[in-house]
Amino acid sequence: MTDSDAHFLQIMLSNPRTGWSMGTFGAIAEFIRDEAEAVEIGPQGDSVATARGAIRIDRTAGLKLFAYELPAKDPAGWNHAVALCVPQDRALMNGRQVVTELGVDRQAIRAEDQDAVLFDIGLGTATVDVCVRSADPSVQARLRAEQGRSIFGAESTLMRDMPALSPARVFITRAGRAEVMQAVPDTHERSPEGPHTHVLPQLLKQGRTHSANDPVPEGFVPCAHLYPPHPLKDLTGGGTPFDARAHEAFQDILRAYGDPSLVALKTEIEELVWSGAGPEYLGSVKGRHARATLRCTLRQLRYESPADCEILRRWTAQFEAPTV
Repeated sequence: MTDSDAHFLQIMLSNPRTGWSMGTFGAIAEFIRDEAEAVEIGPQGDSVATARGAIRIDRTAGLKLFAYELPAKDPAGWNHAVALCVPQDRALMNGRQVVTELGVDRQAIRAEDQDAVLFDIGLGTATVDVCVRSADPSVQARLRAEQGRSIFGAESTLMRDMPALSPARVFITRAGRAEVMQAVPDTHERSPEGPHTHVLPQLLKQGRTHSANDPVPEGFVPCAHLYPPHPLKDLTGGGTPFDARAHEAFQDILRAYGDPSLVALKTEIEELVWSGAGPEYLGSVKGRHARATLRCTLRQLRYESPADCEILRRWTAQFEAPTV
């Protein structure tokens, strides 16, 4: 990771409008914070902590930042992110299959948590150690009673008991760690606003490190993601009026960290539309990621062009499936 990459990450960490996630396909910790929330920034600018959660990004050798956009289910929307990727041969974690006590968590982001005891819950995930942490002797005793067992075993009730225990959740990857101190919701409850985690066994069974839709560079694995301010929604997913400044800010990030071929395709589409050329002037667009770029670009152009733009309607009719 270069100094400019580290500086970019420090800027993103200091921005309360940036969201973060750490983990893998089916097991993920999410970190967001409110603008008015009390926050502690690490001395090197590489971590952020609140009473509800924390995240730290490590300056890992070979760490690569990769920005991308994807069409959203909403036919007028899109998602964007920057993946923090590590070479496959460096991304592997411990892959523990059973509950394992790891000792006192001296690497905890907040000093007040560094005397609590850390347990790997044994999900067996290749690129993230999914752990829990507690300073409560009764919670520690319950976790120690599960040592050597798989939480997926018929005799284990640990996952069912997690809401009552509500230890801190700690997700550790080669890109850093995320910690969630909020209570674990019960099965019938929604995840709380702010930092929270998801463990989805059905997705874990697929053994994937990320969605096939994510255009991650070959030979790399995404261990974390950051989500810069979005022009159409806030960190909770709620809709907002189009923010041209946020849109252009991410386009700068895309030009710096995106796939050059997809950035070039996006520029070509924009230039053709603005010149009044029809979709027939665009060459063949091959591959899932190129088609996603085409759709995102057209959706974004709707917010930057007049409502009665006939040429954009022709492009949209050509490349976006009609909605029912």
